[in-house]
Amino acid sequence: MPVIHGEMQSYPLTLQKFLEHAATWHPQAQVVTGRQDGRVDRIGYAALYRRSRNVSAVLHDHGIRAGDCVATLAWNTQAHVEVWYAVMGMGAVCHTLNPRLTPEQLAAMVGQSRPGVLVASADLESLARAVARSAPGVERVLLIDAPDDRPADVNALEPLIAGAGSDVPWGGFDESSPCGLCFTSGTTGAPKGVTYTHRSSFLHTLRLLQVDGMALSARDSVLAAVPMFHANAWGLPFAAPAAGARLVLPGRVLDGAHLASLILSEAVTVAVGVPTVWLTLVEHVERSGVALPTLERIIVGGSPLSPALMARIEQRLGVIVQTSWGMTELSPAGTVAPRDAPRAAHRSGRPAIGVDLRLTDADGHPLPDQRGVDGHLRVRGDAALARYFGDDQPATDADGWLATGDLARIDDAGNLTITGRAKDLIKSGGEWINPAEIEALVSGVPDVALVAVIGRPDVKWGERPVLVVELRASAMVDDDSLLAPLRGKVPTWWIPDAVVRVPRMPLSPTGKIDKLGLRASM
Repeated sequence: MPVIHGEMQSYPLTLQKFLEHAATWHPQAQVVTGRQDGRVDRIGYAALYRRSRNVSAVLHDHGIRAGDCVATLAWNTQAHVEVWYAVMGMGAVCHTLNPRLTPEQLAAMVGQSRPGVLVASADLESLARAVARSAPGVERVLLIDAPDDRPADVNALEPLIAGAGSDVPWGGFDESSPCGLCFTSGTTGAPKGVTYTHRSSFLHTLRLLQVDGMALSARDSVLAAVPMFHANAWGLPFAAPAAGARLVLPGRVLDGAHLASLILSEAVTVAVGVPTVWLTLVEHVERSGVALPTLERIIVGGSPLSPALMARIEQRLGVIVQTSWGMTELSPAGTVAPRDAPRAAHRSGRPAIGVDLRLTDADGHPLPDQRGVDGHLRVRGDAALARYFGDDQPATDADGWLATGDLARIDDAGNLTITGRAKDLIKSGGEWINPAEIEALVSGVPDVALVAVIGRPDVKWGERPVLVVELRASAMVDDDSLLAPLRGKVPTWWIPDAVVRVPRMPLSPTGKIDKLGLRASM
């Protein structure tokens, strides 16, 4: 038999290649930032690439080397994107911090990652300095996104960029090198650190671009209303330049008026965010009567989308809603409903190549039939967590599967439906109640904006369900009308014992309904 000689080129899957590609082939496509004062800043990918190389030089001057950690405490802005690529391009690790957490929580995270430099938005300076004082290892705080009328600050990054060179090498390291660190939101327990690699994030990006995924292209203008400080803004700062799409960043403000203004001024075609964000946009559109003619699709994830809100979004905004499911440990996208799939609020689509799903029983044993049954969801893949940051033991089972904590069902066509969270289940009289099923039914009441069901301790039954609702503005709905959709659809003993109305549903730092906070208040 002849020996076959030959070899393919080595092309490490490292993230700076996305910005290099955009700078070369889509140099005029823009990254746009909407400011609180109504200003809009814009820059082409070619210029952003040059600035990011200069930021790498600044960080190098401050002692940052490949493998070191740089923390960011900032909003979705051009400057934050520049820092991301500057850190990752030189082989360092970007630890994104959530500004909505307390100084103590942030200091505990920074104490683990020990960044040498903390880059913070100027309006978060006091929080950044409180964190730096409490956490060892932070030698310098650098400020970005300062208002134009703010006096020059010795800690400002901008003047340093102007005087920096661009000779710090980008790339040249192993594709399995760490690139990012993000702690889970802690909605069901203590936050845990998830370390991303260049390879995992690169492959995750390619999945996002698939036709049956987010399907971004160079013709798109993409509004990233998901925070860069959590789960990589769902990978959009990588996917947009990879596709040559315009990337629209809303800064700190996520109210409906601000988002509508950006959608109009930047001809946004695709908008991505959690359900509560799109609720504020719909409410603004209903109040103002403004039309958003360029908007074609809204991609929703992070928490369940009610059928009523989905219908309201599609009807009021004239868009296609694509539901999705993911988690921080998945980089974060697991499944996305294709744009041409039949509309269903709780159906999250099929996984793309690189993501495998498995349903198990409560003890982790695979269910013999993986279709049409409820089970505990496990996942594995090329961008899935193997071990939490700082842990010695794997997070996966003996077969390499990660338990997600979700309850799910997969239909005959392979579509995933999340049916609840295992930790949200309510045990009443020795039997389980699934809050997600109750929430889905009550959310169909027209005047309900947001709904949550939590367990409250009960002397006789152990726990009993409580229905918590946020009604639409000026709505008046009695308890019987709120509970009526449940009758005949769920067991009578599932029907909540009490209804609590709140003026605003408490939200977690990542925009999800804060059930931990609700349970504490009850």
